[in-house]
Amino acid sequence: MLLTLLYAGLLLLMLAAVWALWRRAPGAELVRELPAQGFEGRSTEMTVRLTLSTRLPTRVRLDDPAPLSVVPESSLGVGGLVWGRESIEHRTRLTLGRRGEFEWAPPRLHWADPFGLFWRSAELPADSSTVSRLTVYPGTHALSLPALLRPLLSEGELSQALGLDDPISLRGARPYVPGDPPGRIHWRLSARTGSVMVRELERTAQSSLQLHLDRSGGEIYLDSAVRLAASLVREALELGLPVSVSDDAGTSPPGSSPEALQLALSRLARMQPTSAGQALSIPTPRPGSNLIVLTKTAPEPLVRAAMLARAGASRVVIVAIPEGFYLEPGESPRRQWAGLPPQLKKLEARAGVLQGAGVLVFVLRGNMSVIRLGG
Repeated sequence: MLLTLLYAGLLLLMLAAVWALWRRAPGAELVRELPAQGFEGRSTEMTVRLTLSTRLPTRVRLDDPAPLSVVPESSLGVGGLVWGRESIEHRTRLTLGRRGEFEWAPPRLHWADPFGLFWRSAELPADSSTVSRLTVYPGTHALSLPALLRPLLSEGELSQALGLDDPISLRGARPYVPGDPPGRIHWRLSARTGSVMVRELERTAQSSLQLHLDRSGGEIYLDSAVRLAASLVREALELGLPVSVSDDAGTSPPGSSPEALQLALSRLARMQPTSAGQALSIPTPRPGSNLIVLTKTAPEPLVRAAMLARAGASRVVIVAIPEGFYLEPGESPRRQWAGLPPQLKKLEARAGVLQGAGVLVFVLRGNMSVIRLGG
């Protein structure tokens, strides 16, 4: 009996020594290297460097999960016995699944004695772990709607030779010649004269663009509208035009520099849907600029805000996406079983008056049709 008690006491003493000796966390330093920005649907490279130092043989395990919607091809595998100083470098590619701003949580280190009897864990201190943030910009796509953007980025005095076509002005009509865009055909005049006639438009000097997004249409609509807005931003910058992005909370600084592009895309990346009852205001556009408003059903407060914005803007275009998505190039058309929503039918009745006030209205349907109300 005495011998048993001695063995039990010795065992307890050894367990106490193991518990005390491996109580202290190993030294650990983790550094991530990755770009600060990326685009939705693409991938980017990340390098993780981990340095461990232990005074005693120690079992270690590291948990370093990536944020949601950021999927690594492989995770940093750290597990086993470490004694002394050990450095690990891990390279992987991140698939960026969704737009937004993402931040890695502090990695958590688990350690134990060589026998695995007592496991402990702790977050790596902030001063020893690089805080990694990644902004995922919305994806962009080719535009099947060139008439929606290029002719509307304009301001200034009318001209017959220089600048961009002004879709509201009409200088005259002439017979059709091969190569004229089908959208220039003057159908009423052609029917009256019996020959195909095309409209000759005035031209105006280039301007700046403000893209405003109505966030009250739900998540599916907003994701689609954000991708369309990002594609319009890219197109405008290829034309060398200053561009800004706005919502009811504010606007990004206008410009055509890489910094202005980054701020505009960052605003689109952070954009979240709001409830339908929230304010539908439009930040005041730059004098003489052009305003394109993306919305799902064009609520009445938003239409009033667009008309107020017309007092300073050269052109205002309301683009309604009633199905909640814009059919991107390459997508299969959806069958449409219903007509325009009641809200857009009310807007259709006012489209002629709005056009007279310099506010154009387009409707983008999921079957790839583009309806210009009042046209």
